[in-house]
Amino acid sequence: MQPSTNAATTPLRRLALHSTTTCSAAASAYGKCILRTYTDVHKDTCKEEFAKFGACLREAMKRKW
Repeated sequence: MQPSTNAATTPLRRLALHSTTTCSAAASAYGKCILRTYTDVHKDTCKEEFAKFGACLREAMKRKW
């Protein structure tokens, strides 16, 4: 017996949706930073961009009760 969870509301699908639509600008900025520095990556290279992307995802993924 399968649970009656709607496929569009599963956490992974919501994450994928928000990371490509709601947070696309932050994701793009982070990706561009990684591309600029991929040959010389070190800790905290793109820390600011990653923090903004993470904050956007956390805000978008908040539970709506």
